[in-house]
Amino acid sequence: MAEESRTFTDADIDSMPVLVRRRIEAMVLGPMIRAFQNEFGVEQANKVAQEVIEKVALGQGAAMAERAGANDLTTYLANKGAWAANNALEIEVLELDENRYDYNVTRCRYAEMYRELGMQDLGFIFSCGRDFNFPAGFNKNMKLTRTQTIMQGNAICNFRYAMQDEG
Repeated sequence: MAEESRTFTDADIDSMPVLVRRRIEAMVLGPMIRAFQNEFGVEQANKVAQEVIEKVALGQGAAMAERAGANDLTTYLANKGAWAANNALEIEVLELDENRYDYNVTRCRYAEMYRELGMQDLGFIFSCGRDFNFPAGFNKNMKLTRTQTIMQGNAICNFRYAMQDEG
């Protein structure tokens, strides 16, 4: 009896909980970056890794806007379910309208996972470092302000999204 083969598509990957994706990425990238840190120094290896991941996030944000067929804040939020899947984030919404979305993350399972993997120092690069470029790729007028993260040892992550006019 022949085994059925399945072809995975980008849509399958996009619907996968992001927490699961980040764990898979960390299990591959973590040891690679550690080797680069040993070879080239921590600062240089981390700088290059951060630059690459930011560029990837920019492209992923643009791709999400293209798939969604719109790039407004409401559409952005409607397509971010994979980030919170599996109870990955506990949030407290402070303000939400068509031009603003302010919230605090009060529990971050991403930070917990990286800590568990012994990669808390890389967690900011792998996850938090994408947070500014992803929305910029989605819509160049979407601005994020965030001054603290749980990943960096703070009690909360303070996300403040705002749509700004091109002028």
